Amino acid sequence: MEKLIFIVDDEPSIRKLLTHWVQTQWGYSVVLFENGLDMLKELSQNPTLILLDIMLPDSNGVELIPKIKSHDSNLPIIMLSAQGSIEVALESIRRGAFDYFPKPIDSNRLEPAIKNAISNYELHKRIEELEDNLQNEYSFDNIISNDPRMNTVFKLVTKILNNDITILITGESGTGKELVANAIHFNGKRKEKPFIIVNCASIPRELLESELFGHEKGSFTGAHQRKLGKFEVADGGTLFLDEIGEMEMSLQAKILRVIQQKEFERVGGNETLKVDVRILSATNRDLKEMVEKNEFREDLYYRLSSFPILVPSLRDRRGDIVVLVNHFIEKFNSKIGTTIKGVTKKALKCIYDYNWPGNIRELENTIERCIILTDTNEIDIDVLPEAIVSQDISHHIEKNGAMFTEHSPIIPFEKLKEEAIKHALEKTDGNIVEAAKKLNIGRATMYRLMEKYNLDVDRK
Repeated sequence: MEKLIFIVDDEPSIRKLLTHWVQTQWGYSVVLFENGLDMLKELSQNPTLILLDIMLPDSNGVELIPKIKSHDSNLPIIMLSAQGSIEVALESIRRGAFDYFPKPIDSNRLEPAIKNAISNYELHKRIEELEDNLQNEYSFDNIISNDPRMNTVFKLVTKILNNDITILITGESGTGKELVANAIHFNGKRKEKPFIIVNCASIPRELLESELFGHEKGSFTGAHQRKLGKFEVADGGTLFLDEIGEMEMSLQAKILRVIQQKEFERVGGNETLKVDVRILSATNRDLKEMVEKNEFREDLYYRLSSFPILVPSLRDRRGDIVVLVNHFIEKFNSKIGTTIKGVTKKALKCIYDYNWPGNIRELENTIERCIILTDTNEIDIDVLPEAIVSQDISHHIEKNGAMFTEHSPIIPFEKLKEEAIKHALEKTDGNIVEAAKKLNIGRATMYRLMEKYNLDVDRK
């Protein structure tokens, strides 16, 4: 990438000397200006650095700094002055200049200063680019949905982006609760601060307290040094407690204290630490039911659920299935380097009719698997998982009045037996004796097969 340096000085001899150094010897591109106003008009050329004289015929260079910074806040400016005044140098730095050089200029000092300034500038640009990519990745545009239920979720989220109310995100596994939490953080006022995720189900219970609050050296076996907890790391930002329903009761009391008083102690420590952290939590469990069973603290439940958001399951928003399938095909085509154009009608019907117990995560994994397995430019029924293809034989029988048609897939015999027993139990309202008669099998065989397929009903 070309590195362009603006040289702004009203003295022709200085411009000539700087051009010799900067362009001829050091290899940068330069644009020369005799005054500040002409330079300001050309900032759209996006220079990498500006060498700016302080005493210009139309302006004071120090006063130009804020105008330059309004175009690009990170753009480095190196001030040049014949005055050699400490006060002028300090004022230049205070206003945002990267460095200050008195005249006559020492080229041995100027060259490394320019390199350092440009290196620092490029680092800032890279960080901004990464932050923009991160924000785009977690924008609401990336939560794919055309369903009114999800639009309700979006409306709720937009109401609480810029305040610190505690939010509880509920829904089945795989519905996208973490994606909603990311969108809340990276579109809110804390987006420049840390976003820390703690999965309460994946960390052993005896270690979770230390993970959240940190510990002091020697506080327990293996604590060889002080460790900062997630609350300290997230200070100023957001802490997302995923699967909070798995947290044991004794730790719930400490979480409640942090939410209410914004303070805690490390494990084995006496120092009370203050934190400013927004709490988002998520669970696929019914916390209210857990409260009734004394498995979750009632006071914590009400603090966490100040603003509940329910993410609906995929089977409750079937209109999104086709949209998501196309999105995942496009995503994995780009990732894997394939050119899959779509899904056949037969395969799409199977995908649409399936109940998706794993929700969007299961659908995404399925589409990736299908793209890897298919040898054509369309996903067909032959690469779908067996569970999706043979999902509901009894429904097929009721609808078509026949077990198979010429387009039916070949279904494993064992799966047929399992579905036949399920269908018979449904049709007889769980009457095992009657179901066995309809299937023309003995009662003992019926019980044996129910046990084999892990089927259970209220026995009649």
